[in-house]
Amino acid sequence: MSGKEMFNEQNKIAAGTQITGDITAKGAFRIEGFLKGSLMTTGKVVISKNGSIEGTLECENADIEGNFNGKLTVSGVLSLKSSAIVDGEVVAGKLAVEPGANFNATCQMRGTMKSVKNEKQSA
Repeated sequence: MSGKEMFNEQNKIAAGTQITGDITAKGAFRIEGFLKGSLMTTGKVVISKNGSIEGTLECENADIEGNFNGKLTVSGVLSLKSSAIVDGEVVAGKLAVEPGANFNATCQMRGTMKSVKNEKQSA
């Protein structure tokens, strides 16, 4: 098994599970329960309709159907489904929001910030 194949596994925090603490991983995560703390992964994170994270989330891509409260950093695409409730600070490469999503956050688009910074340096 190559190193890349090992990280294609999906971790799952099942419904009814409550975790307090910090998680660091390289694979994808599906959150159906509750996490209070931080989750840092190079993979994709899905927060299901009844799932919830309170704290810090850093990942490559994220699909949120449930609740998030805290600081969210997504290097790729952040997709907020119609049932999503997001509060806090968000930094994302790209943002997709379905009608009905509740998005009460400060938001910075990482891609735009890089291009503005490069233009100022070359001027």
